[in-house]
Amino acid sequence: MTKQRYPIGVQSFEEIRRGGYVYVDKTSYIHRLLQGSKYYFLGRPRRFGKSLLLSTIKSFFEGKRELFEGLAIASCDDVEWNAHPVIHLDLNAENYSDEYALDSRIGTQLNYYEDKYDVKSGSSTLAGRFLSVIETSHRKTGRQAVVLIDEYDKPILDTIHMDELSEVYRNKLRGFYSVLKSADDHLKFAILTGVTKFGHLNIFSGLNNLRDISLSNEYSGICGITERELEDNFKAGVGSLADSMSLSYVDAMRMLKEHYDGYHFSQNSPDVYNPYSVLNCLEDKDFRDYWFQTGTPTFLINLLRERDYNITCLEGCECEERRLYGVDVAASDLIPVLYQSGYLTIKGFDREFRAYTLGFPNKEVMDGFFSSLVEYYTGSADSGRASIRQLVKNIREGNADGFMKGLQSFFSSISYEMSLDRESNFQNVLYVLLRLIGFYVEVEKRMSDGRIDILIETSKNVYVIELKVDSTPEDALSQINGKNYSLPYASDNRVLHKIGVNFSKKTRTITGWAVETEG
Repeated sequence: MTKQRYPIGVQSFEEIRRGGYVYVDKTSYIHRLLQGSKYYFLGRPRRFGKSLLLSTIKSFFEGKRELFEGLAIASCDDVEWNAHPVIHLDLNAENYSDEYALDSRIGTQLNYYEDKYDVKSGSSTLAGRFLSVIETSHRKTGRQAVVLIDEYDKPILDTIHMDELSEVYRNKLRGFYSVLKSADDHLKFAILTGVTKFGHLNIFSGLNNLRDISLSNEYSGICGITERELEDNFKAGVGSLADSMSLSYVDAMRMLKEHYDGYHFSQNSPDVYNPYSVLNCLEDKDFRDYWFQTGTPTFLINLLRERDYNITCLEGCECEERRLYGVDVAASDLIPVLYQSGYLTIKGFDREFRAYTLGFPNKEVMDGFFSSLVEYYTGSADSGRASIRQLVKNIREGNADGFMKGLQSFFSSISYEMSLDRESNFQNVLYVLLRLIGFYVEVEKRMSDGRIDILIETSKNVYVIELKVDSTPEDALSQINGKNYSLPYASDNRVLHKIGVNFSKKTRTITGWAVETEG
């Protein structure tokens, strides 16, 4: 059997088609776009196929019909294959922490199109040059221009914590993108892609005919790989993965789903797999956190820290639909940012109130997100992982004292710069550890007479943990018994461990615990 060739890191549609790589046919979506609006915005997480989508659109509007033979759009009778001038701007490949980076990145790309169409702009601004390129390319070719802008928001994401430079960039980009409205007569089609739709940038209010398809049922599968597409295009690859890991085909599919599936981009979205992770997994024949290997969510970790965000409420949180359409990073609400960045996804939809229930899409995202937090807390990914391995061993063995000693050691290793002087912060750190342990963990479970701070369940043990700050372990244990937190497990055949814990603001660690074991 011929080995499938996976386009890992290849974002050129033409290279994929000519190079014999596997291509998941998304051209029916392009046909759909052409039948609708003229201006579009699409938000998707990084490494989700946005660049390949724009490259495919570019090849289509350049009239390269031969590349589309055998694909869905080739059979559409109402499609014109006329070549249009295509202005493709990619803002991704740059670090924008330098104040001249934006001008350099856009300016270099405009230079190419100015040379190509012999543009005599006379303007010194990015916006003025952009407008001249669009107008001149239309005039010289006789066909309206197509504008494709990839990762429009990268300069803003890179400078979220640099207020002065971020404001400079926002002003420049606001004027630059508003050219799309001024040049309407010269444009055939335009689409902007990015991770996050920033409401305060105001480019979307200026382009009042821009259609945001990020939450559209119609386009929920435009990027990524659906389960049907995985079966149709990668059956041989999944079979090789199964053989290599001594799994059945069914088990290999189940593990792919568990690790990389679970994204939903609308209320009726099919399950969508992360394409970058799937391709790497099939190539390596191993399950790893590929998406996180390409970059940690630094800006999100910083925002969570600055806002003192309670991360224990992320799983199963609710969000009104309107909040997911526009993000203001200056606001305290980080749920839309986490959703648009791919760390949360849609789990349910309340049609009456137009509200979504969100949660982590899969194991890769959850493990990677919490691992990044542990590394932030300890300053070392290795020490955090070593602590988790020991904690897992103690929990499995029913060693409550060993488990608590491991927690105490972990908190002692946390950087002094971390703010752990509140019970909520202490609980955040503990919650991160427990999620990484991988057991069933429920935080602040509501009971008839109160709520459990931490609940851990394994096949043989149940741990009911109450946290106190600057109190005593005995007080915490007394609350467990007084509030009957362990009552639901009274007839359980597992061993029950009731643990009262005290955390000291002064020493910034666990100072003591009291354990009662039953069963």
